[in-house]
Amino acid sequence: MSESVYKKLAKRLDAMPHGFPETKNGVELKLLQKIFTPEEAALFSDMRLTPESAEEIAQRTKRDPAKTAALLMVMMQKGQILPVMEGGQLKFSLLPFAYLGVYDSWAKIDEEFAQLFEQYYPVFGKRLLGYQPSQYKVVPVEKTIPFEVQVFPYEQASELLNYAKSFGVRNCICKTQKALLGEPCEYPKEVCLILLPIEGAFNNDPKTRVVTKEEALKILREAEEAGLIHSTANIREGHMIICNCCTCCCGIMRGISQLGLENSVAKSDFFVQVDSEICTGCETCVERCQFAAVSIKDNISSVDQKRCVGCGQCVMTCPSGAMILVRKPEDQITITPQNMQEWMIKRAKNRGISLKDIL
Repeated sequence: MSESVYKKLAKRLDAMPHGFPETKNGVELKLLQKIFTPEEAALFSDMRLTPESAEEIAQRTKRDPAKTAALLMVMMQKGQILPVMEGGQLKFSLLPFAYLGVYDSWAKIDEEFAQLFEQYYPVFGKRLLGYQPSQYKVVPVEKTIPFEVQVFPYEQASELLNYAKSFGVRNCICKTQKALLGEPCEYPKEVCLILLPIEGAFNNDPKTRVVTKEEALKILREAEEAGLIHSTANIREGHMIICNCCTCCCGIMRGISQLGLENSVAKSDFFVQVDSEICTGCETCVERCQFAAVSIKDNISSVDQKRCVGCGQCVMTCPSGAMILVRKPEDQITITPQNMQEWMIKRAKNRGISLKDIL
């Protein structure tokens, strides 16, 4: 097959709400050629966001049922498509390119792939991160929220674990990619938690280390202590991942730190307040904040609310207890989409694209 099969695949990915823009030098096609065989690319291009069984896909696309089923299983194992259990039947649906997508799950990232992705990132990042709703949302450190403040389940990382029956952890693909470029960061690497509502989901997954719920909680606490920012899908229900991010490597957080896209990640519904009466101006908060949102003015901490994402990292390390998280006023809170379907509908509308041909 010629390059056209990868161009068709690229168009399919860009038809998804997340986006996969074309470039002048075709670097995006080189990335796809590293991940998909021509046969896999052709099948992916004919799949939908709505889960279908192998038989349904074969019938709709006029393919041989047995060969289609076999290829879908291979693609599932490679992390190229999303497996879904519906009514005891295994079905398959499309994955976006990155961040809860193919890029995250693909296990064969090497130096060449890392370099190709870095070339593509400025173009891809602006498409992915430049539209609302944001794909990810910051989850604040729980212990930094005052006890009397109402907190919803999707605003607490530990609560997200309660809906899962399988827990796994992976090395952060973003940190792996930057390390291959000779730019490793100082933060822990094995910090991406994967959650699924079925038992034994990761037993045969070489990319994922199976952990218990207690071990997952320990990973969250260690990430907090290290200064990493919790983030997850920008939805209220159906979470499958909790990332622990840094602004030097994370493709989502780099939208703020490198691309200048302040809304590349949805901020938490909290912001930091400083008690000037007890602040000592020690600058611990300045060193802790990865978003350059805190500065010292007249020996008192000052928070730039435009840059603050409400993660709580400065609060948890403030030695004087002068910093606290408070809930934003209602007129400053954007309603989080209920689930991924609602997110996709809103995102497609804001991108000016139709989902009718891909659902």
